[in-house]
Amino acid sequence: MRPVRREEILDLATYERMRDDVRREVIAAKVPRRVHVGEHVTLLFENRRTVWYQVQEMLRTERITEAAGIAHEIETYNELLGGPGELGATLLIEIDDPAVRAVKLREWLDLPRHVYARLEDGPRVRPTFDPRQGGTERVSSVQYLKFAVGGRVPVALGIDLPALAAETALTPEQRRALEADLAPDR
Repeated sequence: MRPVRREEILDLATYERMRDDVRREVIAAKVPRRVHVGEHVTLLFENRRTVWYQVQEMLRTERITEAAGIAHEIETYNELLGGPGELGATLLIEIDDPAVRAVKLREWLDLPRHVYARLEDGPRVRPTFDPRQGGTERVSSVQYLKFAVGGRVPVALGIDLPALAAETALTPEQRRALEADLAPDR
């Protein structure tokens, strides 16, 4: 997937005028890219539009206007995108109770080795995780990962860690969204 480029980023005033419409569009684009796997794990697949939006929102929130700051945000968020034949995703562990979450994040330390995308003919593709998020005592509740699916659209996403074991079949709408994201001209 092509990275977001500096010339695509709007100045704060222009973005502010468009923000409500852009926000509605991006929220709608995220719906088919959000996959719940079991009770506590959600994968949100990223594409150029969601990354562009995240850059714009960070610039807006932090009031970043200097070239170096803008370049840093673009570089940071572009890391969420998959490369050729890959799907980039954010994995979220969702547990509201902070005390329960703290315990589970320690118990689920091995989660990164147990996530997979299942392809149509059966093979499981394990993602690569951002090594900067690795820990020795607990898993981070937000993880960035990439599935090297070779340009193929998964039919399911799953976790085979016994405490979280689940698999979710992708809907036709989800598969179409990921297929569009894998298209070579994206």
